Amino acid sequence: MTAANSPLVRNLHIAEIDPERLREVAAQTDPVTATSDYQEILTNPDVEAVMISATPETTHHPMTKAALQAGKHVLLEKPIALTLDEADELIELAGRKGLKFTIGYSQRFNAKQALVKRSLGDGTLGEPVSVLISRHVTRNLADKIGGRTKLSPAAMEATHDIDFALWALEPRLPIRVYAQAVEKVQKPKYDVADFMSIVITMDDGVVVTIGAGWILPPGYPNFSSTWMEFVGSDGALLMDDSHKDIVMSTMSDGVVFPLSTMPGEFVDHVYAGPMERETVHFLEAVALDRPVMVTPAQARLAMEVYMAADLSAERNQAVDLPLDGEAAQLALAASVRL
Repeated sequence: MTAANSPLVRNLHIAEIDPERLREVAAQTDPVTATSDYQEILTNPDVEAVMISATPETTHHPMTKAALQAGKHVLLEKPIALTLDEADELIELAGRKGLKFTIGYSQRFNAKQALVKRSLGDGTLGEPVSVLISRHVTRNLADKIGGRTKLSPAAMEATHDIDFALWALEPRLPIRVYAQAVEKVQKPKYDVADFMSIVITMDDGVVVTIGAGWILPPGYPNFSSTWMEFVGSDGALLMDDSHKDIVMSTMSDGVVFPLSTMPGEFVDHVYAGPMERETVHFLEAVALDRPVMVTPAQARLAMEVYMAADLSAERNQAVDLPLDGEAAQLALAASVRL
């Protein structure tokens, strides 16, 4: 919808393999073409940029590689790939062809996260000391993800907060990861963990603690609740992003929390949430030749951290960064199992 409504988009083309979903999206966006074969879009010389939000996650690398080879700018929903080698290949390809390539870490486009970045950058908080982020989403999302892939909460949920924390703390780099996984509810159904607690040590000693899980009872419609603390030598920033500021109670549905999903949602003529801003940012980067906010190298680093977290949880010991080749392979196997 955002692309369809943007004056920066001359012609919209969409692809979807589910016929019913294709008809539904076409009715909402009125595209020039609607196809079940994404290759038709990539071979269209009039298409300059593509946005890839495909499942299962195994499709990300081959679809993005094909798009970059076709000379298209790409906004790819996370993760950037399933292996570090795949990520490196895409980064090299985009760089060699001079294409815009960015990953959908939409939380950077939230005002609260932007405030953190500014407060650290302008010295308001002084030298950072510690970071604490706690994210919980409902098991509705675990049902969706667990049924299609075996990626862990670190890879699918904590990844947003890993990216955000690393971005806020730049130019510091992570050097060590220790994680623990809890396996009680989702393990019998999908062979994935319920919750992961991750401790990241930065190269200057700053400690980042991230907890992420997906076993909250079903909510409206994929309720997401987050608490964030950034503590520095001269101040602290404490942020409630629990989405409990709007409560709706009805006879039919009981108590629900509208506008509580991570990406956001349309409310008639406005969009509540970060995904619209992320999409507009990508369109402006392409149309006006501006740099993208989320570079693929940053997305690769977030990927390396959550892979290290999965490996740490399996080994029950800390994992040093950067991962060497053997550790990367073991981490990939652990990510699939957890």
